[in-house]
Amino acid sequence: MFSPGRADTVASVPARLARTEDADAITETIATAFHNDPLWSWAFADATRRPAQFRIWWRVFVDAAFRNDNWTWVTGSCESVALWTRPGGTELTTADEMQLVRLVGDLIGGDHGNAVLRVLAGFDAAHPHDIPHYYLSIVGTHDDHRGHGIGEALLAENLERIDDEHMPAYLESSNPANLARYQRLGFEPTGEIFVADGRPAVTTMWRAPH
Repeated sequence: MFSPGRADTVASVPARLARTEDADAITETIATAFHNDPLWSWAFADATRRPAQFRIWWRVFVDAAFRNDNWTWVTGSCESVALWTRPGGTELTTADEMQLVRLVGDLIGGDHGNAVLRVLAGFDAAHPHDIPHYYLSIVGTHDDHRGHGIGEALLAENLERIDDEHMPAYLESSNPANLARYQRLGFEPTGEIFVADGRPAVTTMWRAPH
């Protein structure tokens, strides 16, 4: 899932591994970055409730990344963040997944909640499990810092490190506007996950080892 800044050029940014004390700032950045995302604004349809819902929803992913010793990178003050799962690592444990299911019921509910769960199941079904790879779970730039290319620059820095290991990478793009950015970074589309009538499909993308 990608919600970067809107610049077309890749800047250079200082990147660092996140610390547990960054969790609040990381969650806030993701919550603002995905507010108008085609997929997640459909899932959490009430725009007035969405900011508070997102702080609960995305915090599950942030806490899981730290607990599962995943690869979370940020710019200096978490203006842009990228959550990666290492090869052979675990993005979400069974307990994390059960918590998300409960949150869908609590925060969304009804038939729409069931539709959201079907999309989430589609993510798992599409995810490649036979080749070790880095998985980009979430990347986003805070609204206050959009337009400077720092999201793409953060990913470019991360991918240089992945290239040093000669590992592939995988992601799902929930916004068609970001496909060109990913392709500039070496990702290629591999398939689509259906969301809902009137909403763009999520595009799965793979980056071969460099």
